Amino acid sequence: MKNSRRKFLHHSGLAIAGSSLAFPHILSAKNWKVAPSDQVNVGLIGCRQRGFAVLKDHLTMPEVNCVAICDVDENVLNEKKAELKDKYNQDPKVYLDFRKLLEQKDIDAVIIGTPDHWHCLPSVYACQAGKDVYVEKPMANSIAECDLMVAAANKYNRIVQVGQQQRSGEVWNAAMKEIWSGKLGKLRRANIWANFNYGLGPKKVSDTPAPNGVDYDFWLGPAATLPFNDSRFHGSWRFFWDYGGGLMTDWGVHLIDMALWARKIETPPKSVLASGTHGEFSDRSTETFNTMSVLFPMEDDYLIQWEHTAGTQNGPYGRLYGIAFVGENGTLVADRRGWEIYPEWDNAKKANKIEESKFNSEANSTVLHAQDFVNCIKTREQPSCNAEVGRNVALYAHFANIALRSGAYKLNWDVGKGKFDHKAANKFITPKYRSPWELPKAV
Repeated sequence: MKNSRRKFLHHSGLAIAGSSLAFPHILSAKNWKVAPSDQVNVGLIGCRQRGFAVLKDHLTMPEVNCVAICDVDENVLNEKKAELKDKYNQDPKVYLDFRKLLEQKDIDAVIIGTPDHWHCLPSVYACQAGKDVYVEKPMANSIAECDLMVAAANKYNRIVQVGQQQRSGEVWNAAMKEIWSGKLGKLRRANIWANFNYGLGPKKVSDTPAPNGVDYDFWLGPAATLPFNDSRFHGSWRFFWDYGGGLMTDWGVHLIDMALWARKIETPPKSVLASGTHGEFSDRSTETFNTMSVLFPMEDDYLIQWEHTAGTQNGPYGRLYGIAFVGENGTLVADRRGWEIYPEWDNAKKANKIEESKFNSEANSTVLHAQDFVNCIKTREQPSCNAEVGRNVALYAHFANIALRSGAYKLNWDVGKGKFDHKAANKFITPKYRSPWELPKAV
């Protein structure tokens, strides 16, 4: 494609986003004629819920074609292939093994919507195969895997977008503009909370044979061998350490990312203090923590605080999740729907230090995030949540979980050595892969 086309796409990103939201029928109908040089062919790895939702967001763009899909569950694979044909006029090839999908020459980029323990290898292999990558958050299920994914993106010069779509959202971009304007005064802390009923995890069920059409051994992949249990499978795997990190890595990476962005922090925390419990829910089958409080003391007098109480749906300011950005002149409280400012009172002047204000948007941030990714595939510019950004915030979430899992509660991180000051905590940095799968020592 011509350079002028690339520059146009980059600088008109917001205009394109707005048009897709105002006129979704134009894009979803695939009735625009797009030059072959501007078309982007994508493959989907992990087709069930989130992965397929992200694919559909990509298909709002007329230049995007889905040419391949892959899943270890043939039932899901067949269902999604039929839906793509019926609703999107797409006829992708189907695969049970993502490595075979990566051999397909006409694929420009892959979307990885698998459980977290399957983020690393497909991402690294895709970069090695010359494909760009959209990988769901958290970037990976361990610190070492995140490091490898960044190394692969850099070595093979690939565009990697991590699925932290708030980086592309109108609400959060407007919030950052407000914070960076200095209106709030010096930002002193970010109080974050996320309370969800689903955070208690699935109810206990007995082991059973894997459903027909499911390659369960492949689903386990590098994770330890365990009998099939539906409470650890579709939709509930994130509450088990081999596959995910509970609410901390599910919502934590989204919201902590905003606290970091507000102060333009691009480095991992030097220390973390964490407390939490698994709770007494004998009917639930989970390993991750359903109640947590975490502190990240940052430099320049800034404090990030996280808390979640699974099984509840209430929180500060009437929001079940959100962030309160506390400044000297006022507090900006935000969630995905919008934000509002609560001014501090100036007793000497008998007036608010700043004006009250609010912002709301119904724009689909995941669509905007997908559009940003596709534009960057064409321009080769960095997307809004590149590999380095995704890795950094994932480390915050992993540090919090590791502080509790190791029994350390307080950890210090040596950036130069890439280690904690605690022997038991360091054992969680690199996962043990089950044979025949191997974690690459280098990319």
